Amino acid sequence: LKTFRDALRVPEIRKKLWYTFLMLIVIRFGSQLPTPGVNPDYIKEFFAYQTGDAFNFFNAFTGGSFEQMSIFALSISPYITSSIIVQLLTIAIPKLEEMQKDGEEGKKKIQALTRYVTVILAIIQSAAMAIGFGRSGLLNEYNFVNAAIVVLTLTAGSAFLMWCGERITEKGVGNGISIILLINILSRIPSDFVSLYEQFMKGQAIWKAAVAAVIILAVILFVVVFVILLQGGQRKVSVQYSQKMQGRRSVGGQST
Repeated sequence: LKTFRDALRVPEIRKKLWYTFLMLIVIRFGSQLPTPGVNPDYIKEFFAYQTGDAFNFFNAFTGGSFEQMSIFALSISPYITSSIIVQLLTIAIPKLEEMQKDGEEGKKKIQALTRYVTVILAIIQSAAMAIGFGRSGLLNEYNFVNAAIVVLTLTAGSAFLMWCGERITEKGVGNGISIILLINILSRIPSDFVSLYEQFMKGQAIWKAAVAAVIILAVILFVVVFVILLQGGQRKVSVQYSQKMQGRRSVGGQST
């Protein structure tokens, strides 16, 4: 808390924090905007019937956007997939490898290529959803116009999130894509607690509910502490510097 207070006293850091905070508000607001022409209840019913609770894992990464079929239903998954594809291609294609080693200019070209691939993947994924699910009841009216609107909306939403992530990285605090993932996962915490309550505590005797609450809190605390220790963990490796002659003196040979 002291570190956070000290950071707020620095105008530049305060400005970056406010920029990040406002961008996250925009992202969460967009996560509640429904995609035009779709039936949001269809996705909930489909995955509840087909996969059960496995759907919740993917839904957490979208912050509930996919479950509600909002304009950010694809989230930043196309961008993450695109980044992986481009990084792998830099190993297989010599021209991309040279581009990656070409300093800041090459980095900009790689980023531009990643953006193009992101849009292509978003179009493919949204088209597959509009056609595959649209025939089964995702679209209120299954026709070309409605399917095209869904494809354009979901693609634009994914591209906008990519833009937000890059702006947070540039003008905000930390890695923008990681922060978007973080806020999406955190937004699911209230509903996750409600699910835990309904599954393990609701309708139980008081002592059983209390034991369940203690176990749940203990598991959450253990996971949080473990992640913090893992994040801050260090492995100290002994480094031996070789000796070398500088003029008539021998320097180096130290161990740290």
